[in-house]
Amino acid sequence: MLPNSYEPYDLITMGRIGVDLYPLRAGVPLARVDAFGKFLGGSAANVAVAAARLGRRTAVITRTGTDPFGDYLHEALREFGVDDRWVTGVADLPTPVTFCEIFPPDDFPLYFYRQPKAPDLELRAQELDLDAIHSARIFWMTGTGLCEEPSRSATLAALEARGADGMGDAGGVTVFDLDWRPMFWKNAASKNADPGEARSYYAEALRHATVAVGNLDECEIATGEREPYAAARALLAAGVELAVVKQGPKGVLAIHRDGTTAEAPPVPVEVLNGLGAGDAFGGALCHGLLAGWDLEQTMRYANAAGAIVASRLACSSAMPRPAEIEHVLAGGPVPAQEPTS
Repeated sequence: MLPNSYEPYDLITMGRIGVDLYPLRAGVPLARVDAFGKFLGGSAANVAVAAARLGRRTAVITRTGTDPFGDYLHEALREFGVDDRWVTGVADLPTPVTFCEIFPPDDFPLYFYRQPKAPDLELRAQELDLDAIHSARIFWMTGTGLCEEPSRSATLAALEARGADGMGDAGGVTVFDLDWRPMFWKNAASKNADPGEARSYYAEALRHATVAVGNLDECEIATGEREPYAAARALLAAGVELAVVKQGPKGVLAIHRDGTTAEAPPVPVEVLNGLGAGDAFGGALCHGLLAGWDLEQTMRYANAAGAIVASRLACSSAMPRPAEIEHVLAGGPVPAQEPTS
């Protein structure tokens, strides 16, 4: 039971965390890179950071190794203002590390080191604070959390805790970040693998979600549809109230069950590293939903946040503050990234 004085979180995310090691120079093959920057990474962690940068009270549910990289992630979360009380250690698994190559404007290969198993897939249902999950104004979960046990059962238990309508207390929001990473699914390692196993779990999660967010590849995995309007309609039919389909350079399409539609064009920027843009979009999407903005304003704001991060090297430390997003929406240039300590 939560204490009577408990204040629900604006956002609780659940899922992947790790250490990103990014080349400090773009256009250099990984084999020849000799200097890296170290950053907090992982989609669930990044979304929590993005929303915290916008003034929201956030927390993340995940696990790390009990090693120096795990210590670093705790320190980084706290520095970003994200509550790490539900970030626990797994003694016999290393904290994941992810390398990337940076070939702007649209080629950013990722190399995940999550063997023999990532600690964030060791989340267990019986260890979750289901009261806190139920009471959060927004709960955010990811497709990666469904890829393997016990994380799969824990993720579905968290969705169950939100209630049949996915709204938790006080009409909250449950967001399903489709987050398709085939290399994490044992039966979908090849690009031509049958996504049937994943699709069945995605369908179960969609029944509990109020918002679904994904790019065209992810929407196709979840629904079998790739055309943006068809994919959005399929997500609505699967149970959500709001379908958000990210189309890369074509912008974003959002359709609400009530018929409201918004198409936001991309914000033109010189792309440096597009890997964190989707997480920035996610944090800003949550901010707009919490603020009660209309759909068009929310999509424009989220697009601007994503564009700002795409113009910067890192993910977590690149997440924009409100003044930066407003500056870009007003037609100004993307501000330079704040120096990191």
